[in-house]
Amino acid sequence: MTPCPFCEIVAGHAPANVWADGIESMAIEPLGPVTPGHFLVIPKTHVADAYADPSVMASTMHDAALWARLMADRDPRYESVNLITSVGRPATQSVFHLHVHVVPRAVDDGLALPWYSGRSKRAVA
Repeated sequence: MTPCPFCEIVAGHAPANVWADGIESMAIEPLGPVTPGHFLVIPKTHVADAYADPSVMASTMHDAALWARLMADRDPRYESVNLITSVGRPATQSVFHLHVHVVPRAVDDGLALPWYSGRSKRAVA
């Protein structure tokens, strides 16, 4: 069985660009950010996904929202973000350690989510 990459980061055994380090979670830069400023919030406790322990999910989402809001006070990129987590491979989960993506968004940024193309159909005033 291969070690969990996020547990390795939390333990200090794997490198990561750490943006914030809290009591229960940490924020790291993903290997392939999908927009400038994209970061992940991971709990320090190994939890496979949001279903495995709802209380850890709640705490991790709290920290993601808090850190994104703090970033918005300093950087306008964070005024609009997606907070995303996935449960299971069909829902695009690729690392089975709970994580919340904080993805800064801009009008017509071209980032397509499964339910939205990322492009407006009408002019934005």
